[in-house]
Amino acid sequence: MNFFEHQDRARRNTRLLLFFFLLAVVVLILLTNFAVALFLWWGASSSDASADGHAILMSLFSWERFAWLSVLIATTVGMVVLVRWLQLAQGGQYVAEALGGRQVLPHTEDPLERRCLNIVEEMALAAGMPVPALYVLPGERGINAFAAGVTPADAVIAVTRGALLQLRRNELQGVVGHEFSHILNGDMRLSIRLAALLKGITFVGDVGYFLMRGGGASTRGAMRGGSTQHKGGELALLGVALLALGWLGGTMAGLIKAGISRQKEFLADASAVQFTRDAEGVAAALKVIGGYVPGTLVHGARAVELSHLFFGQVVHSLWQGFATHPPLDERIRRLDPAWNGEYTQRTPVHESDSASAAEVGVGRANLVAAAAAAAAAAGAVAASALAASADAALENHSAETDPGETTGSVPAAEEADADFARLPRELTEQATDWDLPHRLVHCSHQPLSANALVFAFLLSEEPECLERQLAIIKASEVQGLVWEVQHLRAEVAALEVRQRLPLLELCMPTLRLMSAEQYTVFRHSLLQLIRADKRTDLFEWCLFQLLRHYLDPQYRRVAPARPRFRRLARVRYPLRVVLSVMAHHGAMGQGKPEDAERAFRVAADELGFSALQLMPLAQCDVAAFSRSVNQLSDCYPLLKPRILKAMASAASADGRIRAVEREIVAAVAAVMDCPVPALMT
Repeated sequence: MNFFEHQDRARRNTRLLLFFFLLAVVVLILLTNFAVALFLWWGASSSDASADGHAILMSLFSWERFAWLSVLIATTVGMVVLVRWLQLAQGGQYVAEALGGRQVLPHTEDPLERRCLNIVEEMALAAGMPVPALYVLPGERGINAFAAGVTPADAVIAVTRGALLQLRRNELQGVVGHEFSHILNGDMRLSIRLAALLKGITFVGDVGYFLMRGGGASTRGAMRGGSTQHKGGELALLGVALLALGWLGGTMAGLIKAGISRQKEFLADASAVQFTRDAEGVAAALKVIGGYVPGTLVHGARAVELSHLFFGQVVHSLWQGFATHPPLDERIRRLDPAWNGEYTQRTPVHESDSASAAEVGVGRANLVAAAAAAAAAAGAVAASALAASADAALENHSAETDPGETTGSVPAAEEADADFARLPRELTEQATDWDLPHRLVHCSHQPLSANALVFAFLLSEEPECLERQLAIIKASEVQGLVWEVQHLRAEVAALEVRQRLPLLELCMPTLRLMSAEQYTVFRHSLLQLIRADKRTDLFEWCLFQLLRHYLDPQYRRVAPARPRFRRLARVRYPLRVVLSVMAHHGAMGQGKPEDAERAFRVAADELGFSALQLMPLAQCDVAAFSRSVNQLSDCYPLLKPRILKAMASAASADGRIRAVEREIVAAVAAVMDCPVPALMT
C-alpha cells in the first residue's frame, strides 16, 4: 500500500474541500442578504398595508448593506473556523476527550483494555511508529472506533466499550488496523480541517436557533403584558430565516463531508490488512456489526459533528447521500467477494455479563505481576512456580463461579482473559524479532520506570561523566528516579543495539501520561544528560528526535510543517549529507571504505543523482545531519518515500541492515511524519 500516494491524494482532497467550502459560503451570503431583505420588507409592509410589496422589496436592496452583510458573514464564518481549528489542532487527546473518551493507562488491569492495548502496540510495531495513546468511550454500546490528531506524532486511537465487549481479538485487530491506516494515509488532518470548515457553515443556523428562541420568549412576554409590539415576532422571524439558512448550510456541509469521507473508508478497510496480516479481520468485524442491534451508533454530544472520524456511521441516515460511510454490505463485499450476505449473529454482551471476566482478569494481572517480581528477585524457577500457582488459583476461581454468569459464552471477555493467561509470554513476544526482556517491557508501562529507561539509555561509562549525569537526574527532584535509573542501568546496557528502538517505542504512551510541568523537567534533564559529555553522538540525536517529535505536540503548540520543495534537485546538498551519514555508519567497524562508497552510490543512483559524491566522514557531523534532515522534512509528500527508500537501499547495500541504520531511518521518518519503509521494519 503506497501511503505517500494517498497522502498526496488527501492534500488534493483538501483543496477540493476548500473550493466547496468557499462555494457554500458564497451561497450562504447571497441567501442571507435575501433573507434580511425579506425581513425588512415584512416589517415595512406590516406597518403600511396599502404599500406595494414588490416596490418596497426592490427599494430595500442596498449595495452598501450587501457589502456589510457579506463582510460580516465571511468574518464570522472565518472566526468560527479559526477557533474550531485551534481547538481541534490541539491534538488527538483533545478530540478524544471532547467525545467523552478516557485514556487507557499502560498498566491497566482491565482485561478488555489490556487486550486492546496489546493490539495497538502490535500494530504500531508493525507500522514502524511509536505506540499512540489508547482511549475508550466508556458509555457507548455501539461497535465503533476512530483515530484523531493532526499528525502521527499526536495521534490517538479510540474505541467504544461496545467494541471491546463484542469483538473477538482478530476482529478488534481489523478495526484498529483500519484506524492506523487513517493515521498513515494522512486522513486525520483532512478530517480535522473538514470538521473546522463545516462548523463555520452551520454556525449561522446555531445563531438562528438562539434568535428564534429569544424572539419567541419576547413575544410570549409581550402577550402576557398586553403589548402589541412586533419586535419579538420580528426577531423570531429572523431566527427562523437564519435557522433555515443554517439547515441549508448543514445540508451542503453534509454532502461535502459524505463525498470526501466515503472513499477514504474503502481505502482504510483495504490497507488495514497490511498491519493485521489477516484479510478477514475487518470483514469479520463488519459482519458482526451488521448482526448487532446497536450497530455502530454513538450517542456522544459531538459525535455527529465529528462523524466522519469514526469507523462506522454514528447516526442513522435517511438518505445514503448524507451517509459519511459506505453501506455495510458494500464494504464487506469489497473485502470478501464470496460473502453469502448473512451477518454474524452474536449474543450481545453487557457490562454485567463481563464482570466476572474482569474480576478474573484483574486477579490474573496481579498474580502475573507477582510472578514478574519473583523473576527479578529469585530467578526463573521461582517465577515459573508462582505463575503456575496463579493459573491454578484462577482455575479454582472460575470453577466456583455461578455457571449462569460465567464468561465461557462471552467471546471478547474470554479472549481478554486468555490474553492475561499468556501475558508474560506476550509481553516478551510483542516484538518477536527483538526478544525484548520481559521485565524491561513491563517497566515501559510504568510511569517512573519509563522515565528511568530513557535516561538509562544515555548514561556514560566514564565515571566522571556518569557522576555528573546522576547529579542531573537527582536535581530533577523526582522521588525514586535516581534509584530506578541505577537499578535499570545494567539491564539497559546489556541490550543489543537492535532492541533499543522497539523498547523506546513501547515507552511512548506511558511518557505521554506526564503533566506539562513534569514533561518540562523531563525534557530539560534529557538535554542536560545528552550534553553532559560535551558531545552528541548519532544515537543520542535519534533518541531525542523521536522523543521530541512524538511528545512535544502534546505539551506545546507545534506548527505543522509546510511543504516547500517540489523537486529533489532543490535539496541536493541535504540529500548528500544524509546519504553520506547512512553510508559511513553502515560501513563502520568493517574496515572497508569501499563499502561506504558502494552504499552511497546505490542510494544516489536510485534518486537519479549519478554525479553526487560521498562526503568525507569528518564532514558528516551530527549538526550537519540534523540541519539536513530538517530541510528534507519540508519536501512534498510524494518525494519523502523516495528519500526514505534511498536510505533503506543504502542500508541494505551490503546485504544486511544493521540496528544503527534502523535507528537512523526511524528518526528521519519521524521528523518527516512518514512511516518507516517496509524494508526497515
